[in-house]
Amino acid sequence: MFLEQGIKPENKFWKYLLGSLFIISASFVGQIPITAAVFYKTYAEHIAFPTTNEGVMKMFESNITLFLVMISFIFAFAGIYFVVKYIHHQTLLSVTTSRPKVDWKRIWFSFFVWAFFSVLSFLFVYLRAPEQFVLQFKLVPFLILVVVGTILIPIQTSTEEYVFRGYLMQGFANLSRNRWFPLLMTSLIFGSMHWTNPEVAKMGNIIMIYYIGTGLFLGVITLMDEGMELALGFHAANNLVGALLVTSDWTVFQTHSIFKDLSEPSAGIDVILPVVIVYPILLFIFSKKYGWKNWKEKLTGKISNVELKA
Repeated sequence: MFLEQGIKPENKFWKYLLGSLFIISASFVGQIPITAAVFYKTYAEHIAFPTTNEGVMKMFESNITLFLVMISFIFAFAGIYFVVKYIHHQTLLSVTTSRPKVDWKRIWFSFFVWAFFSVLSFLFVYLRAPEQFVLQFKLVPFLILVVVGTILIPIQTSTEEYVFRGYLMQGFANLSRNRWFPLLMTSLIFGSMHWTNPEVAKMGNIIMIYYIGTGLFLGVITLMDEGMELALGFHAANNLVGALLVTSDWTVFQTHSIFKDLSEPSAGIDVILPVVIVYPILLFIFSKKYGWKNWKEKLTGKISNVELKA
């Protein structure tokens, strides 16, 4: 069982706090390249040093910005590997899945299902109001985006999944010895990590329903499927398709995507719709394909004290 793989007498919760600090520190080390690039550009071009995250994001060509930002996730992922192996004495597989090996078919199925939903939802919005979008496709910058994004965005999304649906999910399970507490806590923390996104400032706090709801959805499919594969595929598709398909001036990243959204952001039914309608549809699809049962026990039940080998 997935959560039980992290249940060990020596896995005290303070180790997860220590491990989290190490992973955060590794991420900060990974931010040195973009910091150095900002210092160099301000010195070489005699411009003011940016005082906001938005200012930093707009200093460089968007593909360069994407590359520099994603470096921190490579370091963070290395931090996860170090913490899991040397602090908790587990394998990376043990915080990935309960299966004997990673099920790549599950990852790809989830990826393509959500990629399909994402493209379909964009087409629906585009056909309703095409005047709100402009075609900004440029072949060379887009191809560079495809290469950089395809390599680095899955590293970014996988890092976030390993932190929340893997490492912290098992950490809170060690603390609570039940399933509902890890599900709730990782969803709330995952959502709160997006609090500083420019989308929140533009749309208001109501968009946190989407972020927390997405965290809850990813936690549910991880617990029901006894592994992170579906969450890994979903998250990668969500960010990669978004980066390639459409961008706007008020999102975290501005990319050389195919379209640019010119509309003024507002939070309405589009924020609630994925959480209350689309995600339940996905849960139904996944549950039928993988034969999920015992929902109450898997999502809220107690965890056995039996120690399993990781």
